[in-house]
Amino acid sequence: RRVLFRSIEGMTRALARELGPDDIRVTAVIPGNVKTPRQMKWYTPEGEAEIVEKQCLKARITPDHVASLVLFLASDDGRMCTGHGYWIDAGWD
Repeated sequence: RRVLFRSIEGMTRALARELGPDDIRVTAVIPGNVKTPRQMKWYTPEGEAEIVEKQCLKARITPDHVASLVLFLASDDGRMCTGHGYWIDAGWD
């Protein structure tokens, strides 16, 4: 997971530097274990508890959480965010 992020991080920074003069922002969103209907077919209650136990914030990440981060980064409020990855993983251990 970390090795893949290093590649994404390098590409994000390079593109941000290249495209920044044209006022184009480049960010990477790195989600943790997102609770989706598909995943719920696979997890048992014990598996759910194990996921939450490994997180600092004791709740499941939902697609809405990820969408909110993406909307923030795309909004005027996030206009100075570029060249970085943003983890949304509830503080996964």
